[in-house]
Amino acid sequence: MVPDTARPFIDILAPVADALAAGRPVVALESTIITHGMPYPDNAAMAARVEAIVAEEGALAATIAVVDGRIKIGLSDSEREALAKSRDAMKLSRADLGFAVSQGRTGGTTVAATMICAALAGIKVFATGGIGGVHKGAETSFDISADLDELARTPVIVVSAGAKAILDIEKTLEVLETRGVPVIGHGTEVMPAFWSRQSPYRAPLTLHSAREIADLFTTRRALGLEGGMLVANPVPEADEIPAAEMAGTIAAAQKAAEEEHVAGKAVTPFLLSKILELTDGRSLKTNIALVENNARLAARIAKAL
Repeated sequence: MVPDTARPFIDILAPVADALAAGRPVVALESTIITHGMPYPDNAAMAARVEAIVAEEGALAATIAVVDGRIKIGLSDSEREALAKSRDAMKLSRADLGFAVSQGRTGGTTVAATMICAALAGIKVFATGGIGGVHKGAETSFDISADLDELARTPVIVVSAGAKAILDIEKTLEVLETRGVPVIGHGTEVMPAFWSRQSPYRAPLTLHSAREIADLFTTRRALGLEGGMLVANPVPEADEIPAAEMAGTIAAAQKAAEEEHVAGKAVTPFLLSKILELTDGRSLKTNIALVENNARLAARIAKAL
């Protein structure tokens, strides 16, 4: 249930509100992948397809965004299309979510902001591509995504393909451990690396089914353990780009970012765009495949809950 104080700022799409009221499974979807993660029209087609996949699995998708200062829990087809075409949408995290609402702005919600809004609406499962984390060189830049702190405080299951491979995965795992966030490899003992099925790092925990993941979540809630959970779901083998192949591409993209002095929130969109260019579009196809794969698992977890 949405807290009374938040109600004036939130619009819940009617089918989503009905599903939540009836206790039917709902899966939250983020919107920075629409506004900042892919070019148009690929982003619009991807967003519509992911919602359809959730429905095929017996759940209802609720894409979350801020539109003209309104927090939208579920987008209509026209709202989703307009967001996909938007050129000036903000990239919203915890720090600027309230600003966008108070100033009537439009923005895509990151993992952190989507978790906040999902929790406000009572949605417990969220599917994304990859989470933010500790950027390479963070020991001097202090560039660490707010997604990690949000996972430690907000009770939502986040289904991803791990941390984005442009990040320092080892340090990201260390921060998550320090924050007390369970990181579960779905059917794997090795952490995936976004476009690739394997990284050099072990998954802290391993579970093999949606039911087991749902049971862990409910057990943690019963024990009074705060925060969410991160599920690392490897991209399907047929769609992956092996880590060894991606390493050189990522290094070249990071070098370009350094040369152009890209910093802050602009880093991830810049790197993803550069990698798309360097892989001749192959990274986009893999990105879409892993998001679809995560949506399927998230829907199954929502049903199990």
